Amino acid sequence: MRLSRAEHKDIVRCTEHLRPTRQCMKILKDRFPNHSQSTLLSIFSLEYQKRTKKTISRHHAPDVIERHYQRYLSAAKAHPTAPVLLELANEVDLSPALMARVILDRYLQDPQGAVPSKPVLNSMLKEPSLIPDQTLAKHIYQCTINDCCYGPLVDCIKHAIGQEHEVLLCDRLKERNLSFLDENQLRAMGYDKTPDIILEVPIVVEGHIVHWIESKASFGDDQSHCTYLTEQFWSYCNRFGPGLVIYWYGFIGELDCKRDRGILLKECFPTDIVTLCHGARHEGPAPPGKITTTPTTTTAEEESS
Repeated sequence: MRLSRAEHKDIVRCTEHLRPTRQCMKILKDRFPNHSQSTLLSIFSLEYQKRTKKTISRHHAPDVIERHYQRYLSAAKAHPTAPVLLELANEVDLSPALMARVILDRYLQDPQGAVPSKPVLNSMLKEPSLIPDQTLAKHIYQCTINDCCYGPLVDCIKHAIGQEHEVLLCDRLKERNLSFLDENQLRAMGYDKTPDIILEVPIVVEGHIVHWIESKASFGDDQSHCTYLTEQFWSYCNRFGPGLVIYWYGFIGELDCKRDRGILLKECFPTDIVTLCHGARHEGPAPPGKITTTPTTTTAEEESS
């Protein structure tokens, strides 16, 4: 789904006072029924992460940590069955999963103030039953499962979704009988920084030659796209030639303005693929200079017939 910058700003404004709980997605979906929940969640996550980066440092000040911890202890003692840690996180506008980490880290400190090791802390956040205090364990679990932006559960979901869309991309390429090398194959060949897919024989999409494809299971907004351009896309262009980026959850339409410089944006796998003739077959990705510019007028539909 392509959104205009104005449409995107309208959604962003609606997220400004929302907390990263599961209930926030119902609010967004009710407000924007024509947008998919995946797109809305991706936009909200990006915006909430920006807010968190601006405010997280104040929650890590020693006096603030101690205040949060003492408030939690008092509330847990008075109402042990209530979701007091989740409520505290919402009250101070901190991600529930990040609040859980702060409180658990403080709980695990010894009397001399020595902090626990990161592996111990992470293992308890992933598996709260390892926490000796079962009331705290329950509250940590409540924070983890109710956070839609941070935490071990969200990390697992994001990783799985990313893998799922990379598999989907490979399946679509195989359906079109297009020969390609995936990221694992490229790394085995010695490439250190690569896109998800390099086509052994380039294709043409909407009049633009494509040598590589990058899959992004997220929404492409101004900040994330600018970061990707700097850290990934331009280096791919310099090394492999022009390519295609698929933002599966949509992007701001005005960002698709670098086609003449070699970066094409799409929100789904293209259907109007034209294959190109290639000279001699060789080992490794096809260098841009070896392409013959005479296309075979084979569309995706004709290939599958």
